[in-house]
Amino acid sequence: MVTSGRKNVSFITEFRKILHRHPYLTYKIVAVFLFITYVLTFEYLMISENQLENANLITAIYWATTTIATVGYGDVVFTSLPGRLFTIIVQILGIILISGFLITYIVAPWMDRVIKFRLPRMVSSGMKDHIIICGYNQLVETLIDELTEEDMLFVIVEEEEELIRELVYKNISCIFGSPTDKQTLMNAGIEKAKLLIANKSDERNANIVLTAREFHYVNIIAIVEDQSNSRYLKYAGADTVVSPKSMFGEFIGRKAMDRLVSRVTGATEIFEGVHIVEFPVYLKSPLIGKSLKEISSQQLTSAKIVGIWNSGTLSFDPKEEDIVREYRFACCRDP
Repeated sequence: MVTSGRKNVSFITEFRKILHRHPYLTYKIVAVFLFITYVLTFEYLMISENQLENANLITAIYWATTTIATVGYGDVVFTSLPGRLFTIIVQILGIILISGFLITYIVAPWMDRVIKFRLPRMVSSGMKDHIIICGYNQLVETLIDELTEEDMLFVIVEEEEELIRELVYKNISCIFGSPTDKQTLMNAGIEKAKLLIANKSDERNANIVLTAREFHYVNIIAIVEDQSNSRYLKYAGADTVVSPKSMFGEFIGRKAMDRLVSRVTGATEIFEGVHIVEFPVYLKSPLIGKSLKEISSQQLTSAKIVGIWNSGTLSFDPKEEDIVREYRFACCRDP
């Protein structure tokens, strides 16, 4: 008896796993179960109403399909109250089932194809002397603000669909594709660009630089995460290698040398016109208790938050929902 019980539990567990891996299977099982229930109930009610000529399998299937599709022709109908209530239930559930089928198997796949088809894949033929930015993150967001203020043309190359949709929604120039692909870079107008910035992982950046180096006239800047990989990116063909983490380290090191520093210290330049400065949050600061989103929305300065101290750890991926407490966070700003 115990063995049988364990087998039953094991069977139920495996069945649940199958349904979890194949969510559409649940929909199909429910639909078949309801259809069989409709056929059997139809025959039972027809017998109870003494409509024996309709109490057969073919007529039951005919009635069930036309009623589920809400196109009943009125040639087979119930005369009793239970029969009519049953008809109403079948029609309502039929609308739900058909709608679910259309949305799941037809509408949703069609919308996915349309959205993917409409993802921007090429810059306009008239774009030239622009900057190609391969990869999007907080640092790039700050750079975009600077480029926009200087009226400099740019395009972001990304291979993540969600990011591209977000950028399109924000009306930021971008194209969808892999930045390591030569055709993608050509679609980004690299033949007319004056600068390319590789802003992926160090390994991806090396591939991007190698691909972009085929176009000898474009200047290439590579953003490196690990300073020790700088020489490899140089070997790959990068004209300039920039390490934001190293710059943050130098900045913090200089600050640590002066124990008397209690206010905002000098800034460290990343790019021309873009600097990093650490901003202290004191005990009675009005910023304490507010989220980064609330602070950014006030637009007190033109600074962008690109790093934040949390329990002694410096994070370069601040979230909008992060709450400011008695620690310091780093900002990018144009002095």
